[in-house]
Amino acid sequence: MSAKDFEREYKREFEGIIPEDDFEEELQEETKEDLKIDEMQKTNKSREFEKVAGERVVLCGANAYEQKYYFNPIFRQIPESIKKELNIISVLFTQEAGGIFTIVFEEDGSISIETNADEEDITYDEITAGLLVSEVRRKRQDLFEALGLYYRIYVLHENPADILEED
Repeated sequence: MSAKDFEREYKREFEGIIPEDDFEEELQEETKEDLKIDEMQKTNKSREFEKVAGERVVLCGANAYEQKYYFNPIFRQIPESIKKELNIISVLFTQEAGGIFTIVFEEDGSISIETNADEEDITYDEITAGLLVSEVRRKRQDLFEALGLYYRIYVLHENPADILEED
């Protein structure tokens, strides 16, 4: 995702602003969607999930260089309390270690926490970043397990009974 796309999604998600150059395009897309709802017999959420299923999907991330946070709008139905917790985790991570921090759903529904930095960034500390990733995984294990189950059931359309049998 380019920086411009990231900024556009950020403004839409958190500030409720649609940049002027996208306003007409957004309006046309909404109009097209309205015309197709009866025809498709699916919710917008289902269509969006089908587009991303079977690939790695970014849930959220923070960028210390641009001082921005991104939450994937595909997952907007996740409760606000969880969104806020993910925001806090991501932003605090980048404030402590720097670089770019992302939480990603893998193809199998598991969650990966990734961090990286620009090559020229001398303030990024790989050791601190590695320790923080381990700490986040340990302290938020229940949250990540629940998000993984959510992804497997609602995005990958796995049978909940089969998932429970695995455990």
